[in-house]
Amino acid sequence: MAVFEGAGVALVTPMKANGEVNYDKLEEILEEQIAKGTDAIVACGTTGEASTLTHEEHLDVIRYTCQVVKKRIPVVAGTGSNCTQTAIYLSREAEKAGADGVLVVSPYYNKATQNGLTAHFKAVADSIRIPVILYNIPGRTGVNIQPKTIVTLCRTVENIVGVKEASGDFSHIASLMSMAEGCVDLYSGNDDQIVPVLSMGGKGVISVLSNVAPAQTHEICASYFAGNVKKSMELQLEAIPLITELFREVNPIPVKAAMNLMGKEVGGLRPPLSIMEPQNQALLEKAMKDYGIL
Repeated sequence: MAVFEGAGVALVTPMKANGEVNYDKLEEILEEQIAKGTDAIVACGTTGEASTLTHEEHLDVIRYTCQVVKKRIPVVAGTGSNCTQTAIYLSREAEKAGADGVLVVSPYYNKATQNGLTAHFKAVADSIRIPVILYNIPGRTGVNIQPKTIVTLCRTVENIVGVKEASGDFSHIASLMSMAEGCVDLYSGNDDQIVPVLSMGGKGVISVLSNVAPAQTHEICASYFAGNVKKSMELQLEAIPLITELFREVNPIPVKAAMNLMGKEVGGLRPPLSIMEPQNQALLEKAMKDYGIL
């Protein structure tokens, strides 16, 4: 059984003015996500600025998220690292905290071979009992997890169950799902590709859009699963202009700007990320108004 089906939000990590994690605000946005139908919480991923949280903060955010959510919906913890031992440590601690699964990105900067990737992911999975979702995002990591590698891992390692695919390469995804024969739980890692990924057997999306439009993103998936593909497609296309602006600058710069425009007060970003350029924020604000969330 999949860790979740539908729209999992790649949740931002709210910050105070002094740069500390704002746990009161985190609780508030978690409750809002659950109330608006989000199917899973993905904590401390790229959108959650995991790369600039200390290990202590990283784990505290995961623990707090699990504490607030209380198993009402699944919590998937981002625990990837370019150091295998660090990924093992974070994954073990996430399991202790009550996470329902972990999302493990391919090691960035190292540019491991497919054999190295296989050994890395297997070592992480063997250290825990909860499910592992691989995260393929070659644009950030510099390495592509090949379809054969993903399928082999899902077939041979019991708790490696699927992949978040953010390659944007439909030929890659089609090849993967052809080889998989049902053994890979596929999640879109790109909000503009939810319906196409669902059409190839996807289980849902791990979504940035859900931070600002949780009900709408959930409905894209729910309509598809209910057999109303036309409605799902229409909702997907309606969201495209906003999705474009949410990625005009590197994630999570625009989504935090969007949430602040909505009055959610999630604060700023950890350096080296910087605030959104004024001309780009103006485009984002217009798209939000056109979409009806501002």
